[in-house]
Amino acid sequence: MRWQGRRVSANVDDRRGQRPRMGRGAGIGCGGLLLVMLFAALTGTDPRDLLQLVGGLQAGTESGSGAGLPNEPPSGPPADELGQFASTVLADTEDTWHELLQRMGNRYREPTLVLFSEAVSSACGFNSAAVGPFYCPADQKVYVDLSFFADLEHRFGAGGDFAQAYVISHEVGHHVQNLLGISDEVQRARQQSSQEQANALSVRLELQADCLAGVWGHFAYQRDLIEPGDFEEALGTAAAIGDDRIQRRATGRTVPESWTHGSSEQRVQWLRRGLESGDPAACDTFDRRRP
Repeated sequence: MRWQGRRVSANVDDRRGQRPRMGRGAGIGCGGLLLVMLFAALTGTDPRDLLQLVGGLQAGTESGSGAGLPNEPPSGPPADELGQFASTVLADTEDTWHELLQRMGNRYREPTLVLFSEAVSSACGFNSAAVGPFYCPADQKVYVDLSFFADLEHRFGAGGDFAQAYVISHEVGHHVQNLLGISDEVQRARQQSSQEQANALSVRLELQADCLAGVWGHFAYQRDLIEPGDFEEALGTAAAIGDDRIQRRATGRTVPESWTHGSSEQRVQWLRRGLESGDPAACDTFDRRRP
């Protein structure tokens, strides 16, 4: 990516090296799902039970209420290269979503990106770095332990700067869903559904966030941030963290009814749809006529 020298976002709270305060509850992000699947395979535990024990992905992406921690002002862009990169990606997502939501007749409220190490407290609870990147709607913040990027490359072979940008923009996609009221609608539907139906709704929510990440990538390309091979990095990452590939790697088999993020094929399909269209309207993963 051609990211050096571009605008960085001021909406960054760098908490790396800080000791977090304990909170209530827990959320789990895409990195946490990988670890849950691996742990379930080793212990013979149903991954759905583990997801329920830690609060599930939806605690971090769908709950729109609850007691939060006091709002702290962002500390501003960090000085190290990886922190600067994350701040630059966040700034570019801000430019994209301000424009797109204005076209849709909505106002974009910029989220804060919280960088942390080891553990962090949010309005969605106290989380260890094992949960991976996650979005908390209760405080409208994206939480990322940047060491997750190294784990993604070393354990799943999904490296590269645009692969990292895809992870951040996916969580920003959850913020867009929150602003548009989609997350609340899905949460209400999940509460009235069976576990299998609730998981299916989670999959559609995650696939839409993938598509919205692709929409940002479409406009990043227009702003000349993208270099040859960048999109392939993101598509490779989407394939590497599909539920089916994670389960097959951990257990040698797949259990589609337990998926919460979607298969590799689905994640690649929806990310590509966003990259090619640049249109949020093309990201209607809840249209039952689509797989």
